[in-house]
Amino acid sequence: MKKKTEKIAIGTAVAAAVGYLAGILTAPKTGKSLRKTIHNTASKTRSETERKLKSMHSEVNDLIVTGNETRDKLQDKTDEKLAALLVTANTAKDKAREMISALHEGGAADEELQVAINDVNKAIDHLKKYLTNDTKTKKTSK
Repeated sequence: MKKKTEKIAIGTAVAAAVGYLAGILTAPKTGKSLRKTIHNTASKTRSETERKLKSMHSEVNDLIVTGNETRDKLQDKTDEKLAALLVTANTAKDKAREMISALHEGGAADEELQVAINDVNKAIDHLKKYLTNDTKTKKTSK
């Protein structure tokens, strides 16, 4: 449900930005005023994207910590699936950090941003699902 809501929110934000940009481009403004408005809108969008990516980075980091704690509790019962999920999550977290830096410096491509966001979302979903199932399994086996 959360993922669907995020997609709707992102789609709405993109549609609003496109509509806003179309309105600006058709409005009778001076070139200087138009450029300033476009720059301000782009800065605001970049800031919002950076904020969302930072939030996702923190969430995946928290899940990685929980996953590592769970793995450590298993000790001799090495869980390959959890290990693979943690590797994927760490990779997604690192990519999110790179995109945050690139956004901050103004050099992030839209396609790379979308890939990073999708990868972090998948890592979060998979870790949440695994950790929730692991907790349920431990409760029922006691």
